[in-house]
Amino acid sequence: MRAAAGLLAVVALCLVGCTAESPSTPSSSPSPSASAPADLPSVPAVVTFDVAGQGEYSIELVTDELIAHVAELQAGGEEGRIPVGRIVRDGDGGVNAPWSWHIDPESLEFADATIEVCDGLPQFVEDGTLTSDVYCPWSATVVDLRAAE
Repeated sequence: MRAAAGLLAVVALCLVGCTAESPSTPSSSPSPSASAPADLPSVPAVVTFDVAGQGEYSIELVTDELIAHVAELQAGGEEGRIPVGRIVRDGDGGVNAPWSWHIDPESLEFADATIEVCDGLPQFVEDGTLTSDVYCPWSATVVDLRAAE
């Protein structure tokens, strides 16, 4: 499983903030576009994704850059649209309740492409069908961005 997570890092083609000059080198922070709204929630925030109309899951956002990137996606942005993060299977869904798992907010990145081993529905993480330590649902779309409670 750890090999799959390591391979994910190698295979991901472009993380948020990549430039045309270096398509496989992530930048330290994504830059929000003019399409992102100015009234963004402050850190921490929570994003909810719908996955192929088959289920939703939520992730805590712990940086202003991630919040700005999610707002850009919500406004129709396409760059870095796949959320990629390490699954914590400790029975505490946290902001991802009622699921019994959550994504480690410190591990969250966004990619343009990833390997298939981490793709799937939230239910597949819950029931153990998805065995990867990393979750990267290809068809995830932002449905909500809000301040954490």
